[in-house]
Amino acid sequence: MEGGAEVKNQKMHYLVATCIIVKNGKYLIAKRASYEPAFPNKWTVPGGKLESKEFTSRKNDAGNLWYNVLEELVEREVMEEVGLTIEDIGYVTSLAYIRDDGVPTIIVSLYANYKSGEIKLCKALTEYAWVTLEEAKNYDLIDGIHDELAMLEMHLKGQKLGKWKRH
Repeated sequence: MEGGAEVKNQKMHYLVATCIIVKNGKYLIAKRASYEPAFPNKWTVPGGKLESKEFTSRKNDAGNLWYNVLEELVEREVMEEVGLTIEDIGYVTSLAYIRDDGVPTIIVSLYANYKSGEIKLCKALTEYAWVTLEEAKNYDLIDGIHDELAMLEMHLKGQKLGKWKRH
């Protein structure tokens, strides 16, 4: 199986949210460190795994429910990974991925507008760039991310997002 170990039918998954940050018509991408187990040296967008403590440690919003879990996850991850605050978070697409250790991972791709801050990369990221859709073609992006950027660009120009497809 390409991109991951064989996996049995599992009910447990990782849940990851990523965020395409938009500033002045450009998108923030960052390069993963060479020691990263998944996609070393590839360019990506900020994001990370959801841990249950991130919502169970706060008061419920309604009954036994917590709202805005993914939004709060990307706000935290963007701050931790690149030192920026974001606003106006929206949905792009979702995907499934089987990690090399066999754990199924669901990734929710979101987008947001840059709000404030200066780039301060975490140790897992080595470089960054603000790029246009055309400029993004010059970077070794994780497969599918350029297509997500293209989807978002069309959406920002007034088109419906629709389903992910190759652009």
